[in-house]
Amino acid sequence: MIRRLIATAGVGLVVLVLGVAGLRELARSRTTQLFGRIVARVATPDSVVALTFDDGPVLTLADSIVAILRDRGGARATFFVTGAEVAAAPAAARALVAAGHELGNHTYSHRRMVLRSPRTIRGELARTDTLIRAAGHRGPIHFRPPYGYKLVALPYELSRADRTTVTWDVEPDSYPEVAATPEGIVAHVLERVRPGSIILLHPWYPSRATSLAAVPALVDSLQARGYRVTTVGELLALPTSERSP
Repeated sequence: MIRRLIATAGVGLVVLVLGVAGLRELARSRTTQLFGRIVARVATPDSVVALTFDDGPVLTLADSIVAILRDRGGARATFFVTGAEVAAAPAAARALVAAGHELGNHTYSHRRMVLRSPRTIRGELARTDTLIRAAGHRGPIHFRPPYGYKLVALPYELSRADRTTVTWDVEPDSYPEVAATPEGIVAHVLERVRPGSIILLHPWYPSRATSLAAVPALVDSLQARGYRVTTVGELLALPTSERSP
């Protein structure tokens, strides 16, 4: 009897561990969620990619990023901003919109939106949406979860509002060995990019200086290969495109 109980407990523990691991993988997945639409890349034959920047904006860098993109044939990008940072630097958010770029919602606090109440999630979304609208953004506001984490409540709340979760398929500065140099970031992207890719960078903070430094050469290199660099909204609106992992 004791051996049977021990065996049963062992099996239960294994099942629990596997279940937790499975939930963690689901929470981190860039291509799967329980409710609503999620997109990591758009399957399109057109040589178009979306350039996305997470976090921020930071007032002292906004003009520099705007100038970098403007000087490269009017390349456009989507900035997934946090509400707290927009509240601290509203002029930076307005400058991005005025230059023709797109703002997306990256929550207000940048906390992981896993095991949060629906009320908390709605508040994070609504507060940030209000600030994004005040900055002048028009049209749909796409959403990107902090750290890419989502599980049940977040996708459900997004699906209720008919909103798209936007992840990515190319993330160079998420790897320390890649992000060590701007050249490493550019090379990583060029090795992996394909039509419809969504590229993720974090250019706003001193710890990410190589990400910001990589942007000019990255855009130049993508354009030299025939890619048009644009926003998530424009990529999703391609009439013949299909969402694809």
